[in-house]
Amino acid sequence: MTLRLAFMGTPDFAVPTLAELIAQGHDIAAVYSQPPRPKGRGMALEKTAVHTFAESAKLPVRTPVSLKDAQAQADFAALNLDAAIVVAYGLLLPKAILEAARMGCFNLHGSLLPRWRGAAPIQRAVMAGDAQTGVMVMQMDEGLDTGPVLMAERVPVGRKTSGDLTTELSRLGADLMVRALGALERGAVTPQPQAQDGVTYARKILKDEARIDWRKSAVEIDGLIRGLSPFPGAFTEVHGERLKILVAEPVGGNGRPGEVIGDDLTIFCGDGALKLLKVQRAGKSAMTAAELLKGFALPRGTLLT
Repeated sequence: MTLRLAFMGTPDFAVPTLAELIAQGHDIAAVYSQPPRPKGRGMALEKTAVHTFAESAKLPVRTPVSLKDAQAQADFAALNLDAAIVVAYGLLLPKAILEAARMGCFNLHGSLLPRWRGAAPIQRAVMAGDAQTGVMVMQMDEGLDTGPVLMAERVPVGRKTSGDLTTELSRLGADLMVRALGALERGAVTPQPQAQDGVTYARKILKDEARIDWRKSAVEIDGLIRGLSPFPGAFTEVHGERLKILVAEPVGGNGRPGEVIGDDLTIFCGDGALKLLKVQRAGKSAMTAAELLKGFALPRGTLLT
């Protein structure tokens, strides 16, 4: 059945869900996204990934700074929606918005709720060493990711980076949202309250968290590197220059924390060592460790800080 929807999302993660809703023939009455913001050296205004995709699909786009004022809420209510679909939008939805659509507002969240409610669930799952994560379709309420869950899909984390998981979960989530909406409209699914135990919060990634502390174990640092790859990237400093580490693998070895102990750019940690595989110098493109070493000497005994 065709539903009249508003779509509310901002980053690349949200685009596959919007594309799938369009492909299924739903009527997208309006797309909401964060306003264009200055970016790059020239600080030119840049539209969000959802904004750009929506315009290419000839959909009307709205970019309010807030949804708390009466006019914004009246404009939303005037859309006469069956439902609103929310994927990493970035604005809190007040009660008037949550109650405006006939069926309500439904959020696609990148974790296995109630674990990792909040802003950075995929990164936090990887950084914490979780064995699995997933996506859930949740009926929104006034809490922070506290609403009842309609459907879920689980995936193993393994050696994936947050970038790998973001791509995988965005595609899986697009299909999940379409299936959940169809089941909800047919009366074939009942939202289930989240468990009271196991609640954790995925706070926003802070800049200081990206700095590698080589006194920690190789397993911990590996989780940090994968959790922050490709963005913002875990980093260290050497020769007075910041070096991002995008891919590494735990190996054995002995030395001092932060010491280069191999010709293949193996770094000793507080417990174990990491062989660096993919890195990025400031202002440069990502490269393999072998490519870095051709023009950036890091002999055995060098200390990363």
